Amino acid sequence: MRPDQTLVTLQREGTRVTARTSEPFVQEAADASEHDHPYSHLTTPLRHRGLSCTVEYGLSDYIVHAELPDGSALIISPPQEPPTDHPPGYPESWLVTRGHPDDSTLHEVIYDSEPDGPHVRHGGSIPRLLAAIDTRLDQLGLPPQPEPRRPAQKSAADAVLHRAGFVPVVLFRERFHRLPSGMTDLVEQRQMVTLAVDMLQAEGFDVSCDPGLLDPSLPPPGDHGLSLGDRLGHLTQSIQSAAHTGEVVAALSELTAPSDGVLQRLVESLDTTADWWEGLGETADPHYANRLRYIAKKLDSYALDIRSMRGELADRHTDHPDHPDHPGRLQAGVDQVAPEEPAASRVAAALAVSPTARCTSPAPLSSASAAPPSPPPARPSSAPGR
Repeated sequence: MRPDQTLVTLQREGTRVTARTSEPFVQEAADASEHDHPYSHLTTPLRHRGLSCTVEYGLSDYIVHAELPDGSALIISPPQEPPTDHPPGYPESWLVTRGHPDDSTLHEVIYDSEPDGPHVRHGGSIPRLLAAIDTRLDQLGLPPQPEPRRPAQKSAADAVLHRAGFVPVVLFRERFHRLPSGMTDLVEQRQMVTLAVDMLQAEGFDVSCDPGLLDPSLPPPGDHGLSLGDRLGHLTQSIQSAAHTGEVVAALSELTAPSDGVLQRLVESLDTTADWWEGLGETADPHYANRLRYIAKKLDSYALDIRSMRGELADRHTDHPDHPDHPGRLQAGVDQVAPEEPAASRVAAALAVSPTARCTSPAPLSSASAAPPSPPPARPSSAPGR
């Protein structure tokens, strides 16, 4: 497993088959001290903002020392006098000061929730403490904390498992996916797990799977294009890069077209699903069917609103030389780089894990009524244990 690669582990746990997505391994800064752990909830966000942090022992408790680019430093300290008992890293109040080793005149109190401090009402709140520090760091011109990569990777894994037929499980301290509870046939289980492994590997995820959960008889994966959702993503990209109202109107037209627009087709799909569900024969089925019809009705009314707003935007179309483009996108044609095709990374990942995996060029979304591609029925030839 590469240090920054998301790993999906499929295994049997008791009577169920689960899929768990792990966080990429992130190595902490090399200068972390052996006493860093109780204050990792403070040092980690500071290091993400580019600060060098150490944890030292003060008068009666550990303190965090964070160096700023201008040579000054933050001291984040729990109460030191008199000593108090509290869980490691979670005192009842905090004091944050800024000073400079070569400038004795610089002494700034950034946060003080001690009994006589201005932030006493927040006590030992960690979110309030970090918010105050972030605000001051922003004022000092430090770059913001970069967006973490993992949520996007995990979200992508969730989407793959969802399409493969797995069901999400959200508990108090964990989140994972499982096979449907009614799927007890072992052959059917192996087919679905194999499909999930194929799809995850094609998306470039590292996969760990018990070979006993896989079906080695399934043929190699065939060619398949982008999912309907990814094809709709081209509309989002066209709106993001649009400099003229006409480009956005064209994208909204695909969504709002009467009879065969994306939103209209979605309403029809929900209504049809409601009719199908109602005929299953169990007591709760009419309730779910009626709920789907209610949602479809609300969505249909929203679609009319969006269609009306699309008309308002269309009326702003103008070729007047004084107002040719979106005022904030005048340099779009020069400064913006065309977004990478979403399939590019998938093609590379698929070829890396399977010599038989191939992918067709993504077809443009020409009509909202285009049917979604059939899911791949197979597995890469390099899947583990097969």
